[in-house]
Amino acid sequence: MISREDARVLAKEIVQEMTIAEKIDQINFRAPAIPRLSIKEYNYWNEGLHGVARAGVATVFPQAIGLAAAFDEKLLQDVAEVISIEGRAKYNEFAALEDRDIYKGLTYWSPNLNLFRDPRWGRGQETYGEDPLLIARLGKAFIQGLQGDGAYLRLAACAKHFAVHSGPEKDRHSFNAEASLKDLNEFYLPAFQAAVEEADVESVMGSYNAINGIPACVNQTFLQKILRQQWHFDGHVVSDYAALEDVHEQHHYTKSANETMALAIKAGCHLCAGEISDALFEALSRGLVTEEEITQAVVSLYTTRVRLGMFDEDCEFNAVPYEINDSPKHQEVNLEAAQRAMVLLKNDHFLPMDKKELTSVAVIGPNAANQLVLSGNYFGTASKYHTFLSGIQDELADSARVYYALGSHLFRDHAESGLSKPNERESEALIAAKYSDAAILCLGLDPTIEGEQGDSGNVYGAGDKDSLSLPPPQKRLLTRILEQGKPVVVILSSGSALSLDGLEEHPLVKAVIQTWYPGSFGGKALADILFGHISPSGKLPVTFYQDSCELPDFKDYAMDNRTYQNTEARVNYPFGYGLNYGNSQITNVELTISDRIQLTMELENNSDWSIEEVLQIYVQIHGSSYAPRHWKLVDFKRIQLAGSANHTLVVELEKNCLQVVNEQGQRIFDGERVTFHIGFSQPDEHSQRLTGKKVISQTTLLSEITG
Repeated sequence: MISREDARVLAKEIVQEMTIAEKIDQINFRAPAIPRLSIKEYNYWNEGLHGVARAGVATVFPQAIGLAAAFDEKLLQDVAEVISIEGRAKYNEFAALEDRDIYKGLTYWSPNLNLFRDPRWGRGQETYGEDPLLIARLGKAFIQGLQGDGAYLRLAACAKHFAVHSGPEKDRHSFNAEASLKDLNEFYLPAFQAAVEEADVESVMGSYNAINGIPACVNQTFLQKILRQQWHFDGHVVSDYAALEDVHEQHHYTKSANETMALAIKAGCHLCAGEISDALFEALSRGLVTEEEITQAVVSLYTTRVRLGMFDEDCEFNAVPYEINDSPKHQEVNLEAAQRAMVLLKNDHFLPMDKKELTSVAVIGPNAANQLVLSGNYFGTASKYHTFLSGIQDELADSARVYYALGSHLFRDHAESGLSKPNERESEALIAAKYSDAAILCLGLDPTIEGEQGDSGNVYGAGDKDSLSLPPPQKRLLTRILEQGKPVVVILSSGSALSLDGLEEHPLVKAVIQTWYPGSFGGKALADILFGHISPSGKLPVTFYQDSCELPDFKDYAMDNRTYQNTEARVNYPFGYGLNYGNSQITNVELTISDRIQLTMELENNSDWSIEEVLQIYVQIHGSSYAPRHWKLVDFKRIQLAGSANHTLVVELEKNCLQVVNEQGQRIFDGERVTFHIGFSQPDEHSQRLTGKKVISQTTLLSEITG
């Protein structure tokens, strides 16, 4: 692949022919054409979080949080490769028509590497969960899939939002996130560091908020000291949309747009996603910024464009055909992703359902036929949507009757006013349940309720949630259906944790499946799981708390009582949890220490099911005040286990996985002993009670490992 050094040489040659006015024009995300230099206009804003977004028909994968639930780096890379190929195919055709508008370029503002520290954050659905290691490894795989390994970048990935950004949405333009050096280096920064140092990400996006008093997009500590000096990042930095305007209008850190733009250029923010880049003319005239500094910013931007092959007519990706977009091959990857994303939270010996024993089922709920719930935010347009209802109808077309009833609206109806009499939607749902062998309730949220500020209609906080409970009309619907005495399977769709407020334990709630926002093949994947074509294999990338009342204040960015590593809140379903139809166990674990830590183990599947499991290795450091309160994930691996099969697995760990982070943000070895926990879930008693699976633990002196 062309290096940045070589690309920069050509970029300098191109930029040196520009006037200062042309250079300043190029610092806007809507970069105009320069006809005299044969440079076409270009729009840097493109989205590909879980499929090419906002650019017509494309493969619509599960939302990022669902992809994270697969705990599968190869899958993330495969998904990103599909996105990049479809992005190239679209770009080639749009460019041939001289259509160079927004969402039709090659610089993709994905992935979102922010830590999902609080389940109330509506935009957390865009992330890979609450664990730094999981985010880092999945983010790396996604970036590598987008950018490829050809002579040029297939697409340019962007790690966002740098940094310390995870709600609340309604305050994001003026919010100041206070984070200690320990929390920064232990939780908030590792994924971005991996994106730079291991995945060679081409660009980084600054966040809206301030960090420790300084707005992120002009923050010298983060953009210069950390990003460039410590991590040696050499790509370009772009602001989040209108984040530079926020510097003076919301944070009041500067007094004017020209002061903001000068500070941004000096800090190393090269691209203005907003409307104030022209303020550089005044900043230049006032001596707040030099032409050389502006030139360097434009060279960084054109280095990316050179690396994308935009100035080479023989670029290998110019031949990517439009026909590959939304192709059958890509849809196979999509279905696989949807299947692996879904998490079986409860199964009271009820799933999979045997079609031979069914005469009828009722599919009920506001998400049963909801096409939007498949997509999540930042989505494209699928050529066909498999809703939960249509997936079940297709599966049972020749064997059982499927009754459908809406049951309730997603969020509000007159049931909230306290009326005890069923409304017409509820009545139809009760009748459908009455005439069915079982009820499949499709509940939860969709992107009209949770998501990014401005993209959702949630009255609670511009896309955030004020609680983890089901919306009132849905909870009422579930309660009334349970009163009918029929077995119920609850299908939950959301971008984060939800709680049934104790109804999870109702004896008639036979099974609960978390689907997230599962993409256009969501209904097909759900039917495959419900009726036993595959065994579920997803794991929770976030903690499902009982409620939000025990969580820290939403605006508190301290990690002392957050995520599975440190929380003291009551939990319904823990991070890393997920059931399947098999019966697997781990035995005969041997620990060997040399240059690395080696764990050898036997994996057994004592069932006839062919399953996929996620091996999870946690460590607990004893005797260190810097260690997490509980334990931390240090490795994971998705594995396939055939029915009644045994498998020997060897896992090697770097010794630095046993380091802790001190108050100065330094990674050090500290403590007396370390316990390794090896299993298919967390090592806590609650998780083992839910899964029925034992976690193997081995303890040794830390000094014996580190020497």
